[in-house]
Amino acid sequence: MTSITPQPLSLQALRWLLFIAVASSFYLNLWAVPLFDLDEGAFSEATREMFVRGDFISTYLDGQPRYDKPILIYWFQALSVTLFGVNEFAFRLPSALAGTGWVLAVLFFLRRVRDERTGLIAAIIAATALAVSIMSRAATADALLNFFIASAMFSLFLYWRERERRWLLLTFGLIGLGFLTKGPVAVLVPLVVSFIFFAVQRELKAWLRMVCDPAGIVLFFAVALPWYVVQYLKEGDAFIQGFFLKHNIERFSDPMESHGGGLLYYIPVVLVAVLPFTAVLIAALWRVKALWRDELSRFALIWFLFVLAFFSFSGTKLPHYVLYGLTGTFIFMAVQFDGLRARLWLFLPQLILFSVLLLLPDIIAGVLPAIDDDYVRAMLADYSAYFGLPWRLFFVAAIMFTIFCMSERRFVLGDKLLVSGVVSALGISLFLLPVIGGMQQGPVKAAAQIANEQGLTVIRWHLNTPSFSVYTQRVSETRTPRAGDVVLTKPHRLGHLPEGLRVSEIIYRRGGVALVRVAAVE
Repeated sequence: MTSITPQPLSLQALRWLLFIAVASSFYLNLWAVPLFDLDEGAFSEATREMFVRGDFISTYLDGQPRYDKPILIYWFQALSVTLFGVNEFAFRLPSALAGTGWVLAVLFFLRRVRDERTGLIAAIIAATALAVSIMSRAATADALLNFFIASAMFSLFLYWRERERRWLLLTFGLIGLGFLTKGPVAVLVPLVVSFIFFAVQRELKAWLRMVCDPAGIVLFFAVALPWYVVQYLKEGDAFIQGFFLKHNIERFSDPMESHGGGLLYYIPVVLVAVLPFTAVLIAALWRVKALWRDELSRFALIWFLFVLAFFSFSGTKLPHYVLYGLTGTFIFMAVQFDGLRARLWLFLPQLILFSVLLLLPDIIAGVLPAIDDDYVRAMLADYSAYFGLPWRLFFVAAIMFTIFCMSERRFVLGDKLLVSGVVSALGISLFLLPVIGGMQQGPVKAAAQIANEQGLTVIRWHLNTPSFSVYTQRVSETRTPRAGDVVLTKPHRLGHLPEGLRVSEIIYRRGGVALVRVAAVE
C-alpha cells in the first residue's frame, strides 16, 4: 500500500486564502450589525458630534466632554463619515482598514526576515484569530492602535537587525501615531520590550543610543505633540485630569467601571482570543526553549509575555488589552507552524467552538431561567427569533469539515488549520455577530428609528446606550424622568419610576429596551 505524502498549499493558494480571510474577518457584514454599546456607540457618537459642533479638536459625548482617548481615530472616522455618511459601515471602516494594515504588516515583516510562506501563515492566523477578527470590525481605537504598535515593533526589530537609520525613524514616527491614537501605552510596549530584548542580547548601550536619538525624539514630538498642546490650551487641566490621570494612571492602579480581575485573568482570555489556533499556541509555547534560541521568536515571546504580565498587574482589566502583545504569538506560532506533528488534538479548539455555537440556542434556553440579571434575561427572552435553520446548517457543516480535515491526509496539517480558521471567521461574521447584535442592539436601533419617525425628544434613564444618539442623530440627555418625558430605559425599570410618575404610553418594547411616555400620577 502506497503512503500519501501530504502536500503544502502553494504560495499563490495561500495568498488567495489570506485575501478571503481578510475579506471574511474584517469586511463581511460590516454594515449589517448595529453598533455595540458602550464602546462603539460612544466613539461613533463622539465623532458625529464633531460635525454638529464644528469642533474637530475636542470630542464630546452627548454634549459632555469626552477625554477617554486622543483624537486620531475620531479624525479617521470623521473622514469616513464624510465619504459614506452616518452609518455603521462608515464608523467601522477605519478599524477594518487598520486591521488589514496590521495583517499586511505581519506578512511583509516576516517575508523580509524569514520567507513568504511564514509571513502568509502568520498573516492568516492574525486575520482569523477571534479577537483580531472582532476588534478589526469595531468602531473603536483598538485596531488602529494595534496596527501602530505592531508596525513599530517590526521596524524596531529591523533596526536592531540591520542597523539602518530609516527603521529607527520609522519606529519613532509610528509610536507618535500610536500616542495620538491611545496615549502612553503606545510608548510603553515598544520601550520596555526593546529594553528587555536588548538587555538579553547584551546590547544595552545600543538601546540607550537608540531611545535617545535626537532626530527620532523630535519626530515623535512633531507627530504626537501638536494636538495635545492645542487640546490643553483649549480644555485646560480638565483634559490632563481626565485623560492622563483618570484614563491612564487610575486605570492601572484601580479597577475602573468594575472591570477588575485576578492575576490569572488573561490566561483564559488569551486562549479564547487566538481561537481557532489555541492548540497551536499551546504547542508553540511547549517548545519555549526552541523559541528562545531563535532571535525572532525570542523577540516575539518577550513582546507577548511583557504585555501579558503588565496587564495582569493592572487594576483595570479588559479582554482587548492583551491584543497589544498578541501579534507576538502570531509570529512564533508561524515560525513553529510547519514543524507541527499531525496530531488530531490540534483541531479540538475549533471543533469545540463550532459545537458550542451549534448548540448556542439550546444553551441559552437552558440557562435563561437561572439568569438573575433582569436586563440580560429580557434581552435574551426572544432569542429563538434570531436563530434559524441557516445557523444550524452552517455550524453542522463546519463541524463536518473539521472532522474531514482531521482524517484527510493529502494536505499538510498546518494548511488545513489555516483553512479552518477562515471557516471560523465566516461563522463569526455571517452568524454570531449579527445574532448578538440583533439581540443586544437591534431594539436600541429600532427604538431610535421610531423616535425619528414620530419626532420624539427622548431622554435615557439607567440605560447607557450612546448608539441611540447616533441613530436619532440627536444628543440624548441622560437624567431622571419628569412628567411628559419620553424615556428610553430597561423594561424592569418601568416598575421603579421616580415617585409621582407612571407609564402613560408604551411606544416600543422589545428585548432589553423600552421606549415609553411618562406622566404624573393623578
